[in-house]
Amino acid sequence: MFTGIVETIGTIKEVKKVGDNDDLDIVISNASSILGDCHLGDSIAVNGTCLTVTEFTDSEFKVGVSQETLRKTNFGELSVGDKVNLERAVSGDVRYGGHMVQGHVDTVASIVGREPDGDSIQFEFELRDKEFINYIVPKGFICVDGTSLTVIDVNYEKARFKIMMVSYTQSKVIMPLKKIGDKVNIEVDVTGKLIERQIQVSLQNKESAFGKILEELVERKVREALQR
Repeated sequence: MFTGIVETIGTIKEVKKVGDNDDLDIVISNASSILGDCHLGDSIAVNGTCLTVTEFTDSEFKVGVSQETLRKTNFGELSVGDKVNLERAVSGDVRYGGHMVQGHVDTVASIVGREPDGDSIQFEFELRDKEFINYIVPKGFICVDGTSLTVIDVNYEKARFKIMMVSYTQSKVIMPLKKIGDKVNIEVDVTGKLIERQIQVSLQNKESAFGKILEELVERKVREALQR
């Protein structure tokens, strides 16, 4: 689990295809500030993607990237020299300055807009997989390349949303280095997905407590509509 508060920016040192399926081994350098307490098997979010440390030194570490991760993320476009956001998995004494981030990327989005707004920058994104726009709401949480951000506007028809990045955050993450057309990793707030699934299950099982509540609510709304 992560908070979406980026701890440091690392640099891609090596990208190597491995195995019969062209999975990737990626080595990330300039990461000494987060490796002091590292162990093999630890989780580190790289651009918002939870990956397992398979090797490490004082300043760099290696992770493996599977085909499933390549399908869901922008990792297939990474090359040597690229910068990446890094965050260790939370410990018991970490404050949640961001929001609950799983490190399970849902899809990618393209940057379609970038405008200055005072000292801040307003970014607009368009989702590749349009269905995920249903989990994004104004003033809700969104995780973009591992950065916890607040949604300021949503266009549901175009599957687009906007965020505002203040000057302090700009100095701590890789987003300001990106340009129009670049892709970013997106993890929507898991709360919406959990609620949707629970409602689906409850509607299928009308004998459950929640199912009965929903059925009664629907029936009441129907009666009210017929009485108008």
